[in-house]
Parts: sequence; structure tokens; C-alpha cells
Amino acid sequence: MNAPDPQFPIVLGLDTFGDVARDDHGRLVSHAQAIRNLVEEGVQAEAVGLDFFGIGEHHTPDMPLSAADVVLGAIAARTERIRLGSAVTVLSSDDPVRVFQRYSTLDAVSNGRAEVILGRGSSVDSFPLFGYDLADYEELFEEKTNLFAELLKGGPVTWHGKTRAALVDQDVVPHVESGRFPAWVGVGGSPQSVVRAARYGFSLMLAIIGGSPRRFAPFSELFAHALKQLGQPARPVGVHSPGHVAHTDEQAAEEFWPHYLEVITQVSRTRGFRIPTKESFMHDIGPDGALYVGSPETVAQKIAANMTAVGATRFDLKYGIGGLSHDKLMTNIELFGTKVAPQVRELLA
Repeated sequence: MNAPDPQFPIVLGLDTFGDVARDDHGRLVSHAQAIRNLVEEGVQAEAVGLDFFGIGEHHTPDMPLSAADVVLGAIAARTERIRLGSAVTVLSSDDPVRVFQRYSTLDAVSNGRAEVILGRGSSVDSFPLFGYDLADYEELFEEKTNLFAELLKGGPVTWHGKTRAALVDQDVVPHVESGRFPAWVGVGGSPQSVVRAARYGFSLMLAIIGGSPRRFAPFSELFAHALKQLGQPARPVGVHSPGHVAHTDEQAAEEFWPHYLEVITQVSRTRGFRIPTKESFMHDIGPDGALYVGSPETVAQKIAANMTAVGATRFDLKYGIGGLSHDKLMTNIELFGTKVAPQVRELLA
């Protein structure tokens, strides 16, 4: 068991992939309406007291969030306190300079509330879209992470590699007013990625979307060990996991299950996921599974237990799934902010 590091505050937030919802008549809303709904959900997240709201980059008809930073800018204009960021940015198929510029701009318009979570991309739709070869998957992320780390230091950058043009004493603007915005690396199960995050001075976000969350505890330990060996200061560990909160356990499962089955069945065709059964789903929403589906009390207990087991000080619930209505997502956000988050803080106090 790893207790959360007391030198870092407890952070509780929400992540979304902007899945297209259904309207009151069961029809899928337009991409434009899905994005407008998402802005309302981000504003709601601040209203109910949450710490962070993140949007994950995707490029598919059911998850049309290809420009998360633009949507985050719209949310920033209507909020004052909540931190805003990516969850994740697929750095491998993007330009690190442009990612830095977009999020330093978001940091400016939000008065210092921007964050970025970088990932290699477990969903690889962006690779053919932007002309990248999946055979270069590892090299692209390694080099681009290296460059992004240099950009975060501030000041003119000199860098060369194989995946983009070299930079020579290049001043990249806009400058970040606070000196550096928080940057994380999202890790789904690769020890090499954990060590990479430590080497470049990023915080660690564990994407736990299947299996027992406790199996990720060694990654937190490896991260702490690597930071120490590299002479880096301690950095926080976070957890990102999917779920859905409703007033009762039964209601949450009933609302989430049919959409979860549909989405995972569709995704399994390209990513080889196991198609869930009702029995496997009930296990996954239980104490040993990776889904946080239930009443506020059930979800709070599970979050607190797994944050302790993994040694995390941050938890982001990936809420929403294709087909759930905007109203149900707004209820999820309200319950997570007003019921779940206070209970988690009390349990971890």
C-alpha cells in the first residue's frame, strides 16, 4: 500500500472525450451541439467545486474533439478558478512547438490555469490523418517529449532530431507568465513510459481503464525511484479512470451498461478489447475493477481506496460515454462535485 504523498494537495477532477450524446428523443446530437454541451459541462464542473476539467483529443465521428484547446478556451472565458487541460494530447502526431503555443495561450486567457497531459495515443486515428507512420510510434513520442521538455524550460531553445526541423536559439512565444504550466505524461502500462516521465521532469498520470487498479502501484514506486535516481524532485501521481455517478448503484449501472457494451464492442474491432458481458461488467464496477460506476458513496469509497493503494494524490473521473444524454452527464458532474469529492477528501484526510 502506498499512502498519497502529503506534500501534494488532493486534486479531484473530470476528464471527457466529448462523446456525442443523445437528445430527449434518443437521437444523436450534432457535433456542434456536442461541443456546446461540453462547454456547459466544464462550467458546471467549476460551479460544483471541482479542481480540474480535461478534454481528451480524438478524431472520430463519435468523439469529435479534435481541437480540445479551443473548447477549453471557451470554458476559461466563463470560469475563474478551475484548472483546464488536455486529457490527453496525442503528442506523437502533433508538433511540440504548436502544442506548447496552444497551451501557453490557454494559460494566458485563463490567468494561469492551463495544464497538459501528453500521450503516445492508444487511439491512433491521428496518425494517418496527419501523415505519420505507426512504425515510428516510439521514436516520435521520445523525440517530441524531449523537445516539449525543453520548451517548458522557457527561453530560447536549441534542439535537433529526426522527426521535425531543428531549432537554433529559437524564442517560442507566447511566454508563460507563471514560468511553467503543469505537464503530465499519461501512461497505460509501460514501465519505459514511467521512466521517461521521470527523466524529462513530468508528473505521472496513470490511465487505468481495465483490471485491478492495485496492479499499478509498482508504477508509482518505479516513478518515485526513478526521480530519486535522476536527482529530480518528487512529483505527483494521478489516476484517470472511467465511470458514471447516479443517485443509486442500480441507477448508475442501468444507465451506463448498454452504452458501455455498445462502445466497447465497436472499439474492439480495431483495438482488440474483450467484449464485456453483464457478469464481467458487474466485476469491473465492483471493488477490484477499474470502472467507477455507482452512487456517490460507492464511488467515493472506491476512489479513496485506490488512491491510497496506488499512492496517487489526484483522481480524474473520465465521465460520459457515447449515447448518454447531456442531462445525465450534468447530473453526474453535480453528484461528483457535491457528493463524491467531499467524501473522498474526508476519507483521505
